[in-house]
Amino acid sequence: MSPYFKHPTALVSPDARIGKGTKIWAFVNILAGAEVGEGCKIGDRCYLEQGARVGAFVTLKNGVNVFEGVTIEDDVFVGANAAFINDRHPRSHRKDAWVLEKTLIKKGATIGSNATILCGVTVGSYAVVGAGAVVTRDVPDHAVVCGNPARAQGYACTCGKKLGPDLKCCGREYALQGETLHPRAGG
Repeated sequence: MSPYFKHPTALVSPDARIGKGTKIWAFVNILAGAEVGEGCKIGDRCYLEQGARVGAFVTLKNGVNVFEGVTIEDDVFVGANAAFINDRHPRSHRKDAWVLEKTLIKKGATIGSNATILCGVTVGSYAVVGAGAVVTRDVPDHAVVCGNPARAQGYACTCGKKLGPDLKCCGREYALQGETLHPRAGG
C-alpha cells in the first residue's frame, strides 16, 4: 500500500519523491525528479516538473504549476491557478543558453489565487501575496503585497491576518526594525 493517496487519474512518476500522507487529486502530473513533502494536498490539474521542490504540509489548490527551480517550503498555501515563472526571457526556439532563475517561497507564506511569481524572487516567511498580484521583486517576511506590480500593503501575523497599526494579533506582538517585522520577545 502506498504511503500517500493518488487519485486514479493522477500521473505520478515512480522517480518522484512523495511524502507520507500526501493527497494527490484528479489529473495531477508529477514528473520524475520532483519532490513533495509529507501531508501535502495537491489539487486537481496541478503539474510539478523535474526539480520542483514542495515542502511538508503544503496546499496547492487546483491548477498550480510548479516548475524546475521553484522551491516551496513547509506550511505554504498556494491558491488556485497561481503561476510560478522560471524563465525571464522565454522563447519557444532558443539559440542562446537557457538561464534558470530559482524562486523560493519560504515557510508559512500564502500565495493568493491567480497570483504570478516571477523567477528569481523570494517570498518571505508568513508573507501574504494577494490574489492576482504580480510579484516582480522579493517580498519580506510577514509582508502583505497586492497589485501589479505587487506593492507592500502592510504586514501579516503568523496566523495570516493583516496586522493593525498596533502590530498585535491573536496574542502575538510584533515590532518593526526598519521595514522588517519581528516577533517581540514574549509576544
